[in-house]
Amino acid sequence: MIDVLLGYLPADRRGRIREYLVLMRMDRPIGALLLLWPTWWALWFAANDFPPVGLLVIFTLGVFVMRAAGCVINDYADHDWLDAKVQRTRGRPMAAGRVSKQEALALFGGLLALAFVLVLFTNTLTILLSFVGAALAAIYPFTKRVTHLAQVVLGAAFGWSIPMAFAAVTGSLPPLCWLLFLANVLFSVIYDTEYAMVDREEDIRVGARSTAILFGDADLPILGVLMVTFVFAMLLAGTRAALPWPYFVGLAAAAGLFAWQQWIMRDRARAPCLAAFRNNNWVGFVLWAGLLLALAIR
Repeated sequence: MIDVLLGYLPADRRGRIREYLVLMRMDRPIGALLLLWPTWWALWFAANDFPPVGLLVIFTLGVFVMRAAGCVINDYADHDWLDAKVQRTRGRPMAAGRVSKQEALALFGGLLALAFVLVLFTNTLTILLSFVGAALAAIYPFTKRVTHLAQVVLGAAFGWSIPMAFAAVTGSLPPLCWLLFLANVLFSVIYDTEYAMVDREEDIRVGARSTAILFGDADLPILGVLMVTFVFAMLLAGTRAALPWPYFVGLAAAAGLFAWQQWIMRDRARAPCLAAFRNNNWVGFVLWAGLLLALAIR
């Protein structure tokens, strides 16, 4: 993706722009996809059909812009005290000193401004909600210094697109909206705990905090409880929306993927934990695909 984007730029500027694109994680779209699927769940649930094309474009673009902004402010918060001391992250642009604090803040501000321009094409309620989303995105990276529940804050930040989507489509925030928001908080805690398990020992040494550290040896049983609770919340969402059978087939597939994640993580090795984290992209996809088909045949 980065090489495609750089191909349109003058050769003498590609090196610098590459650092900014890597800082925004344009080379690793998995995080954007994990934000995209819940946003699409919300748009389809809110519309009770295929959502308006304009809103679909706005929210899809917004997902990639806000994920990029979140990555920039995350590296701004972590580059010296955490990323530079962890093997997997010490090569990131800020941790390695290739991008300055001033550049990162300017980039973060520019991305927030772009996201706000997109929101201006919606309605007043959505615009007001966007300020909460921006605050959550800015606060999350710093919570790792003070609480083991930073993953919950991440879930709220990633899930805030759900009330915004309902506000944009329906002009309201019904109970179904908050049920999906709660489900996404659970989903985010699941996959970000798996992600944090990869660096758990180094995080403990550095002094970072996470649910992976908080759960300790009980990590897999607690993740199992969270997975079951998430599936139940999405089951309630489907029954509340009176969806036909394809949705529940997708939900069963998601449960199967969770079971597979538990199996491969049984030894808590780093590579399987990272694979389990990435597998959640398919969890989000099968749920959206089931929802799409369910609404199509109703």
